[in-house]
Amino acid sequence: MAATTEVSLKLLVDVRGERVLFAEAGKDFVDFLFNIMSLPVGTVVRLLNKEGMVCSLGKLYESIEKLSDVYMQPFQDKDALLKPKVFTSATTNLPHLLPDIESSEDSKQKCFYRCNYGCGWNIAEEPTATCPQCRNTMSCQVQIVATEKKSSFTSLSSSSTSTSSSEGEGGFVKGVVTYMVMDDLMVKPMSTISSIALLNRFNVKDIGALEEKTVKMGMDEAVQLLKATLRSKTVLTDVFFGKKGNVSHAY
Repeated sequence: MAATTEVSLKLLVDVRGERVLFAEAGKDFVDFLFNIMSLPVGTVVRLLNKEGMVCSLGKLYESIEKLSDVYMQPFQDKDALLKPKVFTSATTNLPHLLPDIESSEDSKQKCFYRCNYGCGWNIAEEPTATCPQCRNTMSCQVQIVATEKKSSFTSLSSSSTSTSSSEGEGGFVKGVVTYMVMDDLMVKPMSTISSIALLNRFNVKDIGALEEKTVKMGMDEAVQLLKATLRSKTVLTDVFFGKKGNVSHAY
C-alpha cells in the first residue's frame, strides 16, 4: 500500500483574532506529529537546511561537515552525526509528508564481517579490517537474521479482536477516535466538553467570528510545521495563516 502524501485537517479558526484555536485530526496526522519526536537532530537539520534554516544547529552541522577527517577519532564516522539512521520499526504505515533526504547509498543495507578463521566475537564494518587476535583479514560476511515476532493465541473475544485490529493499523495511535490538536501541538482525544471549555479558555465572546476550515497538509506544509515546532507556540496559526491573515489551502 502506497504511503499517504497528504492528510486533511479541520481547523476551528478565530477569523477576527487571525488564529487557529485547534484542529480536528485523525490518526494519520497525529502519527506524523508523534514521529517528529523520533527524528534525530541531524535529520531535522538536513530537512530544514533546504528551507534556509538559520540557527546555531545549522552552524554546528556545517562545522562537522567541513571538519577534516584528520581531526576525527579513527573509530568515528561523521556520517553517523550528519546522516543518522532513522529507525522505522515502530513507524509503519505513517503518512509520507516529509521529503526523503536519504540517498540511494544510505538506503543500502549495512554489512558486517568477521574473521575468516572464526576468532572470538569481533565484528567489523569493513571487509579490510584486521582481526585483533590472529591478524588476518575480517572479510567473512555475517548474515543478519531478522527477529521473528511471536504471536500469542488467545480465546476469541471482543477485547482480543479489538487489540489485533488496532495492532494492524501501524503507526503510534489508534484510529478509533478523533483527536484535538491545539495550536501549540498539544494532542488529546476530541470531546464536546473539552471543545466548549476551550472557547471559555480563549475568551471567545463572539461565536460568529469562528469558522470551520478544512485544509490539506502536504509536504510543503509538513516542512513548515517541522520548522515552526522549533521556534513557535502557535504552530498551526503560523503554518496556515502565515503573514497573510488568511487560512491557506482551504477547500
